[in-house]
Amino acid sequence: MERDSQLELYQAVAARLKEAHTRVRELQVPEGVRMTLSRKLLAITAVAKHDLAGAARRLDRLMKDVDEGRFPEGD
Repeated sequence: MERDSQLELYQAVAARLKEAHTRVRELQVPEGVRMTLSRKLLAITAVAKHDLAGAARRLDRLMKDVDEGRFPEGD
């Protein structure tokens, strides 16, 4: 049973990451900001390999910042 819930969480996080990458790609922001956001999403993807719940929380925070127009400074 626990394995099923873990699989559901994995599928949900994977779908949300895919959507987040699409949203970041479509943002009207300087390229440096887009690259920084993309790197953050890649880091979250890496975290998901060993801490799925933590990755979900990090993704929530990042997308909340994007929704509210709080973008990191680009390189």
